[in-house]
Amino acid sequence: MLHVHLPETAMSTLDGQNSSINLSHLTQFHSNSESSVLNVFLTKLTMELSRALRFQQLELPFCPQQLQTQRPTFSVAARRTSQIIVAAVKTKRRRPPIEGVSEELNLIADQSLDCAPARRRVRSAFVELQQQLDHCLFKLAPTGIRTEEWYEINSRGLGIFCKSWKPREGVPIKGVLCFCHGYGDTCVFFFEGIAKQIAAAGYAVYAMDYPGFGLSEGLHGYIPSFDQLADDVIEQYTKIKAKPELKGLPHFILGQSMGGAVTLKVHFKQPYAWDGIVLVAPMCKIAEDVTPPPAAAKLLTLMSNVVPKAKLVPQKDLAELAFRDERKRKLAVYNVTCYNGPARLKTAVELLNATKEIEMQVHKVSSPLLVLHGAADKVTDPLVSQFLYEKASSKDKTLKLYPDGFHCILEGEPDDRIFLVLEDIITWLDHRCLLK
Repeated sequence: MLHVHLPETAMSTLDGQNSSINLSHLTQFHSNSESSVLNVFLTKLTMELSRALRFQQLELPFCPQQLQTQRPTFSVAARRTSQIIVAAVKTKRRRPPIEGVSEELNLIADQSLDCAPARRRVRSAFVELQQQLDHCLFKLAPTGIRTEEWYEINSRGLGIFCKSWKPREGVPIKGVLCFCHGYGDTCVFFFEGIAKQIAAAGYAVYAMDYPGFGLSEGLHGYIPSFDQLADDVIEQYTKIKAKPELKGLPHFILGQSMGGAVTLKVHFKQPYAWDGIVLVAPMCKIAEDVTPPPAAAKLLTLMSNVVPKAKLVPQKDLAELAFRDERKRKLAVYNVTCYNGPARLKTAVELLNATKEIEMQVHKVSSPLLVLHGAADKVTDPLVSQFLYEKASSKDKTLKLYPDGFHCILEGEPDDRIFLVLEDIITWLDHRCLLK
């Protein structure tokens, strides 16, 4: 079923290092002078990378726990450099101050979020303020929803944050919905309101923060392996689905943006594990006009193997592209544990490779499928959702495109649109539960 409602110098900076790698030529290899440009770029890259690597020994451990167990010996020059870095951190903010928030809270939000303990402290400081924000997901959240938060050590020894939202006491549970969040995001900001609406409709909603994101352990914003990330999700949700109170119920999985790619990857690994898939603005194919050519992709991969945690300087403010409602866009800054820094090199390569793999396997999507996308999305192309819808082998599949909708159709649209999308999701889930 097809529903279309249409009215019509990347830079890479090494963490804690005094050097940067110019990547601005990565997307400039389309002309006839490709080889000459590539030679020039290779020369510059070699010089920059060589200079950057000289500072590798100056990189301090990311986490305070490491500082307690590692006592590196620095030369006098290295000691002076680290003192300069510390002084710069003290005088320069990592993020612009949040308007209307106390200086104390701004200082808490401004600390390095590389490690999970820092992210958890920031979340604890802001959680009450977040729930009072002037946003329909918070102001109109259903009452009586039963919630639970916990940490669970996974098979890789990482502490994974999990949360559940269940209907109020006495309301029977129709089914289970597991959530995969987007890049840089967490399951405990805007999704809190989304989960409560779905739980109020009779569903047990479960979510987790991926390793390196939100409140889970791991270097912030770092994905060393997308395949491993999918395995982490499978491991956690397999445990949840095995809970005695959930046995025999339909199980659904919802993925948003990059979480759509995670969801599809999970589906490819476990084709019969879910009774339905819901994808919101999924990242499942990189648009041709922004896909780096093969030569550039190889260079990016090479660099990611040498300095995997190095960061790419972003080109655009994604909040402007993601939120159509300007008032809601301003509230995005309160998502204080979100990773909004430059993408790490290895993360960028993993995302690029994952989307290529997914693009080649979309015909394997066999589960009942609901795809929802804003028609004016500039972050993930709605044409890609059309491509997924057309190629998927699912016999039960639906595509909904929302006129003028931006990327965050569940968080950044006018109130009536947000509740329309939620209603579409709940109606679809209800129908599949009846079929089950």
